[in-house]
Amino acid sequence: MKFKPNFSSMKIFTDYDKKNFRIVDFLPEYGLAVKQLNLDWIEAFFWVEPIDFKVLSNPKEEIIDKGGFVFCLIYQNEVLGTASLLKKTENVFELTKMAVSPTAQGMGLGNLLMEHCIAAAKKQNMDKLILFSNTKLTAAISLYRKFGFVEVALEPVIYTRSDIKMEKTL
Repeated sequence: MKFKPNFSSMKIFTDYDKKNFRIVDFLPEYGLAVKQLNLDWIEAFFWVEPIDFKVLSNPKEEIIDKGGFVFCLIYQNEVLGTASLLKKTENVFELTKMAVSPTAQGMGLGNLLMEHCIAAAKKQNMDKLILFSNTKLTAAISLYRKFGFVEVALEPVIYTRSDIKMEKTL
């Protein structure tokens, strides 16, 4: 099912507004918004897999308690974007569960989330960020390349929709 935005509810953000975005660590009250943003995004392009439900229904247990982070991009108390860093090894995070509300896409919020995730990984002294995606997501792949991610050999992955692995050395 493709996502069809409701343009009557679209928000227009100015440069002044962008100064009021905050990226914060996950709080339980953001859980439903984080889950819905990701499910909407996944359903717009693919299908939701059981692992998606597991992780998105329990981000604290599945990501944070395992040494990772879930970040929320907030504007006027609304979660407009999210991204997570899943700890894979002592020196590698996987960038995962990144989504921006359809009402705010095209405003550079993915850039803000990416900058924040890279800075957070560096602060944790990680050597590398990895991610799994799909080549049909040309805008996402372009964003990853812009931030220095390069394609590497794809290994067996838990998501059947993934057909590309990328990594960035920090």
